[in-house]
Amino acid sequence: MTSWRLTIAGLCFVGTYEAWSKPQYWVYFTFQTGFVLGIVMLWAGAATLLKGIQPPAWLKGCLTLYAIVTALVAFFLMPPDNPDYVPQVVGIMTNTMLHKIAPIMALIDFLLFDPHRRFRWHYMFSWLMYFPAYLAFVLIRAAIWPGSGPAAGGSPYPYDFINLDKLGWQGFGISCGRLALAFLVISLIVWVLDRVLPNKALVA
Repeated sequence: MTSWRLTIAGLCFVGTYEAWSKPQYWVYFTFQTGFVLGIVMLWAGAATLLKGIQPPAWLKGCLTLYAIVTALVAFFLMPPDNPDYVPQVVGIMTNTMLHKIAPIMALIDFLLFDPHRRFRWHYMFSWLMYFPAYLAFVLIRAAIWPGSGPAAGGSPYPYDFINLDKLGWQGFGISCGRLALAFLVISLIVWVLDRVLPNKALVA
């Protein structure tokens, strides 16, 4: 369990290392959530090793939700990565580490290694607070630094499905509404999984 969690942390930190030299990459949803996931998994791994205090249930559930979102977006909404442009570590693209491997491992960690029936009903709603905060961050940053990237041509919008310049306000609102609904459904699924799984971790 300890090595599993520390491996997730390592994958997250390696997957986000480019952002330290290219700070515009921090506008990516996956870089933000991936880095925080790395911190939480480092905490969880250290707590397991030292028999210390584990991350709060709310925080672990929140990061599990956004790990699932990251994986779903990577598999179904984003184009395949080009290995000619994406850095590789031990033969694996860093985007693959951050967007696919680490999120899948985080979900497995939640299912197998976490105790369950800890989530309160309102967690599924409070977990979603990050999404509007993220959208506000993207819009404010785009208004202040319109040519700052990280997207092609210097566009400040990291994803086409929240690109205000391309979608207009109506399209942007529709896209965000669909995303919010999808997030709510996934949040509900995470909450239900916690309720139906046994109290004790499946793998001690």
